[in-house]
Amino acid sequence: MAKKQHSTIHDIARELNVSASTVSRALQDNPRISESTRMAVRRMADQLNYQPNVMASALRRGSSKTVGVIVPRINRNFFSNVIGGMEELLATSGYHLMICQTHEKLENEVVAIQTLINARVDAVLLSISMETRHNNHLKLLTERGIRLFYFDRVPAGTVSGSVVVDDHLGAYLSVKHLLEQGYRKIFHVSGMDHINIYKSRKEGYLQAMHEAGIDVPQSWILSEPLLLEGGESAFHTGMKMKKKPDAFFCSGDYAALGILQAAKRVGLSIPGDLGISGFANEPFTAFLEPSLTTVDQRGEMMGQTVAEMFLRCEKEESKAGACKQVVLKPELIIRNSSLLNR
Repeated sequence: MAKKQHSTIHDIARELNVSASTVSRALQDNPRISESTRMAVRRMADQLNYQPNVMASALRRGSSKTVGVIVPRINRNFFSNVIGGMEELLATSGYHLMICQTHEKLENEVVAIQTLINARVDAVLLSISMETRHNNHLKLLTERGIRLFYFDRVPAGTVSGSVVVDDHLGAYLSVKHLLEQGYRKIFHVSGMDHINIYKSRKEGYLQAMHEAGIDVPQSWILSEPLLLEGGESAFHTGMKMKKKPDAFFCSGDYAALGILQAAKRVGLSIPGDLGISGFANEPFTAFLEPSLTTVDQRGEMMGQTVAEMFLRCEKEESKAGACKQVVLKPELIIRNSSLLNR
């Protein structure tokens, strides 16, 4: 008998001349069904290439056992680590992940939310896009009774139901390290100020500079995309100023890489002429020449923690708002791009 794709319990029932309910019970090893019938059903299911509809079964139980995850970019090592941490924990509890990426577009985030609602996920774990400035589209989740938890990038005013790293502390430690190495004209490549993590990193930068008695002109804070081209643009902007920077603290590793490459092209020595520090601990930072000082954001731990938060709230049948915000401690990783005084 030729195998048929997408066979149903009705196909099995028709072949065996039994009811669909008998097939369903047999596949679930219901003791009310005789062993011979159960064996016959399993053999026919194999012949017909029957695959159970897990989603439909779960929905009948009142839960899809699926969690939606929305990230800005899945090809960033940080977000890959976050997803890995989530998956490791949620899989042991019988959950599957449905992953969407926004490519930093609000429009894509809105579509992803609707897609996950249609898929009847039990919860959404979200890191907002660069373009997200309001939460109107997120209210749909609450209206449908779908729990919402945030990680890393969190809308303004959100406290509960979220997991973040202490971005302020990470930036402060990074800039303090640059200051201890003797750098004084430290420029900051800040990213978008309406995003909580970049705002916190700028505040950490300013705190370290002010504690060192250095007044920071507004021109030292460069709002650029945290990409290679954004870093290159920041470098050239800084080098055109009367008081040129002797170091850059970047809110992202890709911008720091752009600065490093641009500095090399004009013959600057790093860290001798220019110190550079990034943020994220992307894998390439350890293999650059010179290797890049950066801040580790604890991606895997963040994923595990937000997954634990969801499972705890699910078990306690409480709303996400009842879960307090968790703040993880970052780690400054000092490498050659900032070691002026060895």
